[in-house]
Amino acid sequence: MATILLVIIYLAFISLGLPDSMLGAAWPVAYAQLGAPVSYAGFVSIGITVGTVISSLVSVRVIRRFGTGGVTAACVLLTASALLAISFTKSFVVLLLLAIPLGLGGGAIDAALNNYVALHYKASHMSFLHSFWGVGATISPLIMSHFLKLNGYWQGGYRTVSIIQMSLAVIMFLTLPLWGKVSHASPDELLGGPIEIDNRAAIKKRGAVFAVLSFFFYCAGEASVGLWAATYFVSVRGVDPSVAASWGSLFFFGIMGGRMISGLLAMRVKERTLINTGILIAVLGALLLALPLPQVVSLAGLLLFGLGCAPVFPNLIHITPQRFGANYSQAVIGLQMAAAYVGATLMPPVVGWVGQAIGFSGLPYFLLACLALLYMTILICNKKTGFGLVKEEAA
Repeated sequence: MATILLVIIYLAFISLGLPDSMLGAAWPVAYAQLGAPVSYAGFVSIGITVGTVISSLVSVRVIRRFGTGGVTAACVLLTASALLAISFTKSFVVLLLLAIPLGLGGGAIDAALNNYVALHYKASHMSFLHSFWGVGATISPLIMSHFLKLNGYWQGGYRTVSIIQMSLAVIMFLTLPLWGKVSHASPDELLGGPIEIDNRAAIKKRGAVFAVLSFFFYCAGEASVGLWAATYFVSVRGVDPSVAASWGSLFFFGIMGGRMISGLLAMRVKERTLINTGILIAVLGALLLALPLPQVVSLAGLLLFGLGCAPVFPNLIHITPQRFGANYSQAVIGLQMAAAYVGATLMPPVVGWVGQAIGFSGLPYFLLACLALLYMTILICNKKTGFGLVKEEAA
């Protein structure tokens, strides 16, 4: 039963990844059809994040009341409905409004399933879980590229993905009884007791602020690549928009493949080592994107950046109960998800505004800055919580 449930959770993360890369792939064509400036993709990103931050912050209460399975199923249906509505819109304002329910669904799924897997499954499963997010995020730009090549009809890409999402929602609802048949009892939970921790108490936990900031800087870089990679190749490298849309999927392919590899390595390699190695590989990828080298090298850089990002997010999530304890984990993970989405919202618009003003050639340097700040906050959090010192040695 636990294995079947894990498969359902993996499917839910495919559904989580599907919408995340749609906007970046569609935007080089969509912004003109919607009558919006190219930088306005940032406002859509803000709308999505408003929804995700709200759902992440209230997730600890909603999950306690309705359960992880019920919240997941309802939110997959919500995102499917929002995608379907977007596929019919011809107005930028309507797109902006629909971005909010799209975010509401994604944020709750993220917070609920990340904590559930962090508490009940091994680190390898967390990496595999997030590789399935990469499956969804890789598929949707390829679907979008097909429709752009066919007739430039970006709405068709959204409609197709919404149908896939609806099918996944049906599976989630049909398997809801399975959640009640699988019992977990982690020693940490039993020792910790049934204490309920709210967001205010969680943020006061030693090191929690830096754990939250780590997610801000990570997602600031990841979201900027996801949103602007295709535009970068079109405006800086002179690539055709339909080709650039498919090239943008290389980043998500790198994340997907990297997390599969990370899941296998996690059986033998500690999370901290995987995180540090991933950051180093991402730095190399950003440098290859920055240098004035042939297009094939830039593509390799984009792929490497995705490979490097791959182990960072899932392993940072998985060590949250180890850093802060099982009682605090749901609240801390909710705050981390909120910070992740704030970073993913605030920084891509800045990149877009700067890119519109002076060009997008500075994108790789922005990524390098995000990686440096990410590494610094991870180090400080580890020191304050003692993670990697006493806890790992004791294990």
